[in-house]
Amino acid sequence: MLDNTDKRLLAELQQNAHLTAQELGERLNLSPSQAGRRRQRLETEGYIRSYAARLNPRKVGLTVQAFVQVQMSTHGPEESRQFARLVELRPEVISGWTLTGEADYLLRVYCEDLAALNRLIHEILLPHPAVARVQSQIVMDQFKQDAPLPC
Repeated sequence: MLDNTDKRLLAELQQNAHLTAQELGERLNLSPSQAGRRRQRLETEGYIRSYAARLNPRKVGLTVQAFVQVQMSTHGPEESRQFARLVELRPEVISGWTLTGEADYLLRVYCEDLAALNRLIHEILLPHPAVARVQSQIVMDQFKQDAPLPC
């Protein structure tokens, strides 16, 4: 179970994963060793999955963000595994979800330009034998950035 100090520690790390045990201790009113042990326990128990840098998509040449809904024509386990494998191999697909409702999958993608998005849809996704329909929504503006999880 997480206590309030653990929740505050997780919130601090989501804002800045580079915080040292000393800095965490100061923010949480703990000794550096206590803060370090708590962080290590939260890592070991799987509360913290990894640490990563958030890149600016435009700075790295990714000017188009889109959400792509995929509807399958068949729903067998093998087709699902093949589609999931296809998605895992595509670097432009940064996250994916299975859904209830009309669409079976929702993919979040970043592409260099519209031509790259078009190639992904028409040359990669639609040719998959189990895919029936693909619908994309191009992001015009992201007015709220990806936020930390509430703790």
